[in-house]
Amino acid sequence: MFESVAALRAEHDQLQEQLADPALHADAARAKKVNRRYAELSQIVHAHSAWTQLGDDLEAARELAKEDEAFAEEVPALEEQLAAAQEKLRRLLIPRDPDDGRDVIMEIKGGEGGEESALFAADLLRMYVHYAESRGWKTELLERTESDLGGYKDVQVAIKSTATDPAQGVWASLKYEGGVHRVQRVPATESQGRIHTSTTGVLVFPEVDEPEELEISQNDLKIDVFRSSGPGGQSVNTTDSAVRITHLPTGIVVSMQNEKSQLQNREAGMRVLRARLLARQQEELAAAASDARKTQIRTMDRSERIRTYNFPENRIADHRTGYKAYNLDAVMNGVIGPVIESLISADEEAQLADLGDGVS
Repeated sequence: MFESVAALRAEHDQLQEQLADPALHADAARAKKVNRRYAELSQIVHAHSAWTQLGDDLEAARELAKEDEAFAEEVPALEEQLAAAQEKLRRLLIPRDPDDGRDVIMEIKGGEGGEESALFAADLLRMYVHYAESRGWKTELLERTESDLGGYKDVQVAIKSTATDPAQGVWASLKYEGGVHRVQRVPATESQGRIHTSTTGVLVFPEVDEPEELEISQNDLKIDVFRSSGPGGQSVNTTDSAVRITHLPTGIVVSMQNEKSQLQNREAGMRVLRARLLARQQEELAAAASDARKTQIRTMDRSERIRTYNFPENRIADHRTGYKAYNLDAVMNGVIGPVIESLISADEEAQLADLGDGVS
């Protein structure tokens, strides 16, 4: 159901008052959450004002046209503008994912295909880093396990936005990337020139803004330290700087050895652990609400094959929306905006169909 615009405008006014209170900004996590909601509601308030103004202008033009035909010429243009404004408002009124404004931690893991899968994991990482750069986002490599040929058996990267607009949040765009990515190409290890099919898994977790937002009891953690090692067991350093964190209640295990400092590896590991615990909470909530609404675009099944990258045909195909394009070379260089937009659009259409057409 659509919330009433009047109620949303009232909430917008309340948040504006909160943001003017210096006490709010003493709590960084809460201030960030309030800012996100305020930015989201500001879009709705502006869109609603524009829609209302255009409606008034159209009504005035129709009245004036009865006395002066010159005003009649303005009516078709105003009708078109009003329809566009209403559609924009309808889309903004779709209930938003509360995590859309969050940053993310992405994990890319080699799957079926051995070395070729690991090499494609490196290609996917490069693709997402280039996309992040095009959006003005920052990336931070948290952890990596390299393969013998220079790919990644497993790599984790944090992607951060500096925008306050929830629509510009990293999660809003990259939450659709979780799943199995299939690649069809001639591997570098193939001497006969045969096309192979390999898979690489992508996991995307919304990052917790502040440690206090998701408290973890130290009694729930088992922390082990060990010596870092590189590909093939080669020692990276001679100190026990690598850290393995086990969350006992859930069994989630996070290992970090990218940094030379044990403290830095522990901090990075806790970031990933919090993100995974937040994602686990989301999955439990989504499962509880699955009878009410099942998304057609993004599922919690991370074994789902979501996309195929066919190099011989220069083709990319998303299996959830039917999106297909023959610019895979550009996509692998980070031009994945159109693919993501197709997913966002399809998700919005599905939600609009569920909600109906009313605007109150």
